[in-house]
Amino acid sequence: MAKKSKETKDTAGFALGKENYKLLAIGFAIIVLGFILMAGGGSDDPNVFSDDIFSFRRITLAPILLFIGFVFEIYAIMKKPKADQ
Repeated sequence: MAKKSKETKDTAGFALGKENYKLLAIGFAIIVLGFILMAGGGSDDPNVFSDDIFSFRRITLAPILLFIGFVFEIYAIMKKPKADQ
C-alpha cells in the first residue's frame, strides 16, 4: 500500500476549506437579502391596484443583489482552499 501524504489525510473529509464555507454563508445571506427586498408590494384589497410593486427596490436593487449573490456563490465554490504548511 502506498502511504498517504499529510495533505490528503487532513482534508479527506471535506471538499472545501473553512474559508470557502464562510464565503458560501456570506453569499447565501446576500441572496436571502435580495429575496427579502423583492417581497411585498401587494395590496390588501384585490380591487385596488398598488404601484408599490414597481418600485426601484423590487425592480432593480433586488435582482442586482441576487445576481451578485449567485456570482459570489460560484466564486466561493471555485476558490482553491489554502494549504496549511
